[in-house]
Formats: sequence, C-alpha cells, structure tokens
Amino acid sequence: MLVAARDYGVKRFIYAASSSTYGDHPDLPKVEDKIGNPLSPYAVTKYVNELYASVFSKTYDFHAIGLRYFNVFGPKQNPKGPYAAVIPLFIEAALKDYTPYINGDGETSRDFTFVENAVQANIKALLLDKVDKDEIVNIAFGKRTTLNELWRSIASTSMTAVIPEYREERKGDVRHSLADISKAKKLIGYSPMFSVTDGLDLTVKWYNNQAKM
Repeated sequence: MLVAARDYGVKRFIYAASSSTYGDHPDLPKVEDKIGNPLSPYAVTKYVNELYASVFSKTYDFHAIGLRYFNVFGPKQNPKGPYAAVIPLFIEAALKDYTPYINGDGETSRDFTFVENAVQANIKALLLDKVDKDEIVNIAFGKRTTLNELWRSIASTSMTAVIPEYREERKGDVRHSLADISKAKKLIGYSPMFSVTDGLDLTVKWYNNQAKM
C-alpha cells in the first residue's frame, strides 16, 4: 500500500496502527512517543508498519497518519473467528447462557473503544487540512475497564446469571492499557462520542437482534 501511495502521488496516507506497540512499557496512560518491547508477533508487525510509514513519509514526501487503536469493538464482530475479541465472546456467552472464560484474575484492564469513535478518527484524519510530517495518534475513549467489570456490564445488559470461569493468563498479554488521547484531540480534532457503556448497550442489542432473526 505504501509503494502504491508513492507511485500514484498520494499525499495523505491513513493506516491502522495498534496499542500493542506499547508492549512492556509500564507507564499509564500511554503516550505516543514512549513505547516498550513488543510482547507478541502481532505487536512486532504493527510496529514495523509504523517504521515503514515513517520512512516512506520522509523519503517520498507524503504524510502518513497512524491511528493507534485501543481494543475497538462494536456490532458485526465475529465471535467464532480465529482472532475473536473478548467482547463478542462475552456477549455470545451471555446471550446463550454458557460459561465464558476469563484469562487470569479478571483485573486485566483495557481502554475499550466503540467502533463509531474509531470511524470518527478515520474521517477527521483523512480530512485534516495540513500535516507537515508523519504522525502517530492514540484512538481510544480514555478510560480503563477491567475484564471483570466488562463481564458484569454485559451480563447485566443481557440479564444473565452465568458465572465466568477463570483460567491461566495468556502469554504476551499486556496487564493494563490506557490511552492518553490529548494528541488526537489537538492534532485531528478527535472527540469520542460513545462511552464504553454506550457502546456495549448498542452492541449487545445488535447481537440480540441477530439472534432473534
């Protein structure tokens, strides 16, 4: 994609970066210019993407903006895919009344980001008047939610009394994640409109409607 952008004279290149790039860096909230060592093969690929985008921007005179998404969720995520995220898995368990699994003690936390917020960021980055160099910005809501809190919220919305089962932590998982979104607000005018609770309500309703069809 970067080669095509160079060859066809593209002046603005927006791409999906990832919060996994922060790796083992301990600081919270996560700030764009402070990253650690990647903890998974996926994280390595996302960091390499950023390096390529930066080099192409500098070398071929176009501007890349990497949006470091934090745990994007929403309707239409596939709970049965090989890369199924925790929220669709939890929702499916809640709606079908079977036991969900939680890795570790459930106090692992994430900055869950409703998909409409991510869409807003994409549009604002694309339509930005001027960028004079390659940039990376965090795209999140700016609030931490533990897995235990997440399950309780989904269970309450779904009106299920199912109790989760805890198992070993997964290797390569970051313990806590929280984004500093001040750069995104300043650079591209990002302002997330949907809280985690708002997004979960809309997402559970969508899956519930699909189950009735």
